[in-house]
Amino acid sequence: MSDKITKTKAEWQAQLSPEQYRVCREHGTEPAFSGEYWDNKNSGMYHCVACGEPLFESGTKFDSGTGWPSFYQPANEQSVETQEDRSFFMRRIEVHCRRCDSHLGHVFPDGPKPTGMRYCINSASLQFEAKE
Repeated sequence: MSDKITKTKAEWQAQLSPEQYRVCREHGTEPAFSGEYWDNKNSGMYHCVACGEPLFESGTKFDSGTGWPSFYQPANEQSVETQEDRSFFMRRIEVHCRRCDSHLGHVFPDGPKPTGMRYCINSASLQFEAKE
């Protein structure tokens, strides 16, 4: 794992598309079934779009029926961090990139075995690298 990355708002805006910035830096959410990766079935690794940190392996991706890419565990437990999110009158657990603090999505305890967790992640926060 690499060191923490910090950038100014202007630096993030210059690097990310407006949608990526809205999701990653402003804790936004893309509409269900609209993201690039919700139905991706290719083998490979999903990285943080902002810093390149490896986040989720395709082998842990499953169809949750929610319209967002869903995974039952991170590629490495240290690659993501969580914190309580009480926005929109809800109580959820936010998932963000450990390296750059980009908002990724939320995690719920209703996923499949072996973990029982569902990491519900925005496509806009991910960059997919196909396995060769």
